[in-house]
Amino acid sequence: MSATAKKSSQTRKTLQLVLVAVAALVLAGNFVIKSLGDDVAPAEGAEGSALATLDSLTVQDAATKDGYDREADFGSAWQDADDNGCDTRNDMLQRDLEDIEFSAGDTCEVASGTLDDPYTGEAIAFVRGPNSSDVQIDHVVALMNAWTTGAADWDKEKRVQIANDPLNLVASDGPANMGKGAKDASEWLPENQAYRCEYVARQIAVKAKYELWVTPAEHDAMEEVLTSCPAEPLPAP
Repeated sequence: MSATAKKSSQTRKTLQLVLVAVAALVLAGNFVIKSLGDDVAPAEGAEGSALATLDSLTVQDAATKDGYDREADFGSAWQDADDNGCDTRNDMLQRDLEDIEFSAGDTCEVASGTLDDPYTGEAIAFVRGPNSSDVQIDHVVALMNAWTTGAADWDKEKRVQIANDPLNLVASDGPANMGKGAKDASEWLPENQAYRCEYVARQIAVKAKYELWVTPAEHDAMEEVLTSCPAEPLPAP
């Protein structure tokens, strides 16, 4: 064999050894990465966080919607449930709007104001009149969702309570609220991603307060949102 041929053969052998070594390193790296992945636990929330509270909720399939009647079961909208002289809608407008003005001679009815809408992230000018529905009051845990996750077994007094509980209410963009309807977190989340952690935390707080359960899909959707904010606290009841 010529010197040139020997040199070429040695070069091929060296290249083969290098390729084998590289392949071995790649396989070893994949094994290490997989092992690390297997050892990584899902995010855990601190005590008192929304994520920790989510883990305390019962998870089971939704009950039937049969028999649900918004007004008959949860009372007419909106009532003066706290006997402060204002109905719940005006209470929530006063809480959530800025620069509010009252109707002439009235210390309860909100005539105008500005909403920093949590669902869309947009500022909405509220003016009482033909366009009052531009700002609506959303049940964070929709009443039909409450019905199918435990409220069907309650008495009417407790249902009226959740329907008018400030914890379960937020002033929001009307079209966004209508688009949400009775959907849970697995079916609808606010367009404004910066509000999603707070939104889900409020749903969990309501579910915990009223001992409602979550469906498997609802639980997983909530957990997915909260993995990005595991320390998100529950809102005050």
